[in-house]
Amino acid sequence: MTPPPIFRSRSLGGVPARVPVRVRWTSAVLLAALGAGTLRAGRRLRAIPVLPVVPPTAAGVPRAAGWRLLTARGVEPDAATFLAACVHADREGLRVLDLVPGDLAAERALGLLRLVDPARYREDRLGEGRGAGFAVLVADEVLERAGVDPGGPRPGPAELLALTRRLKEYAAGATGLAIAPALSCGPEVDAAGPARAAELRAQGLPPRALAAAQLCGLALLAGVAVRQGRWGAAAAGLYWLQPYLALGGPGSPLRPADLARATAARPVRSLGAALRTAAAADRTGSGGPQAARASAYRDDLAAGTDRFFEPRRQDCPWCGSDRLSVRVRMPDQLQGKPGRFTLEQCGDCGHVFQNPRLTVEGLEFYYRDFYDGRGGEGAGTVFGRLGAAYRGRAEMLLPHAEPASWLDVGTGHGHFCNAARAVWPLTRFDGLDMGDGVLEAERRGWVETGFQGQFPEFASKLAGRYEVVSMYHYLEHTRDPFAELDTAAAVLAPGGHLAIELPDPESRMARLLGPAWLPWFQPQHQHLIPAANLREALADRGFTVLAEEHGPAHQGNDFFGAVALTATRLAPDPDRPWGPPPTPRTRALAAAVRAGALPLFAGAVVLDALRTAAAHHTDGGNAYRLLARKALR
Repeated sequence: MTPPPIFRSRSLGGVPARVPVRVRWTSAVLLAALGAGTLRAGRRLRAIPVLPVVPPTAAGVPRAAGWRLLTARGVEPDAATFLAACVHADREGLRVLDLVPGDLAAERALGLLRLVDPARYREDRLGEGRGAGFAVLVADEVLERAGVDPGGPRPGPAELLALTRRLKEYAAGATGLAIAPALSCGPEVDAAGPARAAELRAQGLPPRALAAAQLCGLALLAGVAVRQGRWGAAAAGLYWLQPYLALGGPGSPLRPADLARATAARPVRSLGAALRTAAAADRTGSGGPQAARASAYRDDLAAGTDRFFEPRRQDCPWCGSDRLSVRVRMPDQLQGKPGRFTLEQCGDCGHVFQNPRLTVEGLEFYYRDFYDGRGGEGAGTVFGRLGAAYRGRAEMLLPHAEPASWLDVGTGHGHFCNAARAVWPLTRFDGLDMGDGVLEAERRGWVETGFQGQFPEFASKLAGRYEVVSMYHYLEHTRDPFAELDTAAAVLAPGGHLAIELPDPESRMARLLGPAWLPWFQPQHQHLIPAANLREALADRGFTVLAEEHGPAHQGNDFFGAVALTATRLAPDPDRPWGPPPTPRTRALAAAVRAGALPLFAGAVVLDALRTAAAHHTDGGNAYRLLARKALR
């Protein structure tokens, strides 16, 4: 039964009328969100350990061996704070400890508490390194592995934030935060403009997008305060008082020097900070590495792109059939580099493959600046957010084996191996990849040994050495999947396990979305292998398939990826070094497309969540995993 509407009286031409009162949903939602955020900030603040205040008589204690305290310019810690930090880090088994000054500015403190959940920070091996940006205690051996010279010029907050982010990669499960009550931030640091934009970039955050979001939020709050009566005023008031409610009051471990000022003038200060940060974010340089990359790409493209492709083959590389048809054609939707790519499908076995195939030179050209160089940071951020997928892959082995040795082929920077240690803490993880990232993974300690090169080159060197070999989203990138499977069979010990995850070309979304289906991933994916074909190939090599998963392997990015690929195709990044020089028109077009795509991205997130739930319920998604055991002899 529908509830009756709420009415109020209104005069229409002298005649009283009864019209429904609109429910103030916007105000209610804002009030709930701000209330939850305020409570969360307070809870997180009280979860950060507080260093004990050492009596002044303890000052002058000599520097603890094996530790260095890196501080930003203008920050002068006392010996007692340094000693207390060393004692805390030793007791907790930490190798990196960010020290939060006791007088940290209110908005900086709220920003830190939005990014960091102290209850999960240390255990999140893939989480980004976060801190206040003023002082960080680091073990000497971590500094050495990271190649950091502690004797250089003292950094600013942005540089120290970037360094903290990097250092956590070398102490993935041994990084923490602590409040140092006696530590002061020193001279007040600009909380907006170029300095703030630099700090956001140092943390891997987009200054322009965050400033735009803040401006939209302030406009929404102003609108509800003016138009939605008491509920709107309550939402705006809660935003106004949030710094004091979250950070002030008795028992708070922080005492921001600007708490009263930050609370009283918050709307005005927030508006000014957002405007200045947005303006600073629009100022980008075009010299240095960007100019050198552009020059190199111009030289590469001077002769055209035809040389990057082999002649088109007339038969299927999987079964040899000549019954081929075009499945999809598309440009480079990942980076917007010149060239068009065709995926053909075999009418007999269903294998999908790139035809004509890229040459080795072509692969180098199209991979460049995606996983390293210009795109390296973005790729690392994406891989760092796949913790649930990594855990699912690692847990697939639980009913079948307790491996002592594991080789992850196509490991990249070793993200899977780093995450899998939470499931298999006693297993030795090694990694193999063509790029330099595998050597960095070894320096970080994410893999014990990093092998650089093509997997088949190691067939004899690594023969029979491993109890598990994994190939997660690797085979589709290779030129000859059969050679890769042969090498895996050689490297595994008798009775060892081979774990493989691949995009599923039989996914219904592939037909629905066409060229905008992200797992086509052109031009990088050379082969998309149906599960039946892979099972047959494994059986031919003496493997027995123990488990097959489709729903749990699903990657929830079908709709989000479609929006992203379409936006990139309509308005490529104007600053891409392989494109024409940017103009005001191309920049305006890119900005307009990004703005127009925002509601589509929001809708895509919802659709992907529904799609993921359906995939898990029906065991049908856009990817699949197989676990197979090699014969004992």
